[in-house]
Amino acid sequence: MSRALSQELALQCLDPQGRAVELTASFGYDPTDPYAVWITFPSRDGDVSWAMSRAVLLQSLTDPAGQGDLRLWPSIDELGRAVVVLEFQSPDGRLIAQANTQEVYRFLSRTLAAVPAGTESARLDVDAMIASILDRPGD
Repeated sequence: MSRALSQELALQCLDPQGRAVELTASFGYDPTDPYAVWITFPSRDGDVSWAMSRAVLLQSLTDPAGQGDLRLWPSIDELGRAVVVLEFQSPDGRLIAQANTQEVYRFLSRTLAAVPAGTESARLDVDAMIASILDRPGD
């Protein structure tokens, strides 16, 4: 069985005053949840994680993707480098960050080596998911 993958990426963000700030985020993937990837940001109040579809992150390498609280799109930074722009929105605020496209691609390549696209459903234990839903106390 494949183990969870993690890769730290340096993101370029704008702070509330419009100044560029580098923020390190951890991109994560667990083959037991093969459709999802996570981006975890460190925070004074504890880590903040955002889950998204791996397919959405893959799409963002070449086309706009996502909707609602999370939108992503390919772009070029002020130095002419390819980046993926990630826009996160929540009731607590908004964050726009840029990640180097090559680094995002490297992370996604590792996830695809662990679980090739189109084989995700073979990794799901549907019986265990149903059992966990039915065994929830108080339901």
